[in-house]
Amino acid sequence: GIKWMSSLEAKLEDTKDKQPTAEKLERLRREKVNRFRNQHRISVQGTDIPDPVATFDQLQKEYKVHPKIMENIRAGGFQVPTPIQMQAIPVMLHGRELLASAPTGSGKTLAFCIPLLTHLKQPRNKGFRALIISPTRELASQTHRELVKLAEGTGFRIHMIHKATEAAKKFGPKSSKKF
Repeated sequence: GIKWMSSLEAKLEDTKDKQPTAEKLERLRREKVNRFRNQHRISVQGTDIPDPVATFDQLQKEYKVHPKIMENIRAGGFQVPTPIQMQAIPVMLHGRELLASAPTGSGKTLAFCIPLLTHLKQPRNKGFRALIISPTRELASQTHRELVKLAEGTGFRIHMIHKATEAAKKFGPKSSKKF
């Protein structure tokens, strides 16, 4: 006999037989990531760029960010990452280079401080292990303040040096030779 069906039923019938291929699943995942980026106005360039994160909890699950740092993020009142944080943190945690641009107050400081502390893993008594250079004293103070809050309870020592003479007094006269 003749089997009558609508075009929608025919499409459903066709999909029942086919298993989704790895290629199709990857394309669907990419489309989902691109929709997410468009929704949050994130534009990226490059190849093999890590997917953005939607929540701070993903950082702990996927990237093993220190639990104390995660606790400090929540204590700071941050519930959801900003767009710059959504994309920049995964890129940096993958050890990739990054050039990012975002408006003032968009969360850039936190976006590079979380990966910095995560890469250092734990405090060591080996001198300076990371250096952040700021163009102004005000920006250096802001970065220092945010890093101190973020690293609280982890054992990291955060210092701000804005004059060489003060550095010699604070860390000793031989510090310039040592570091």
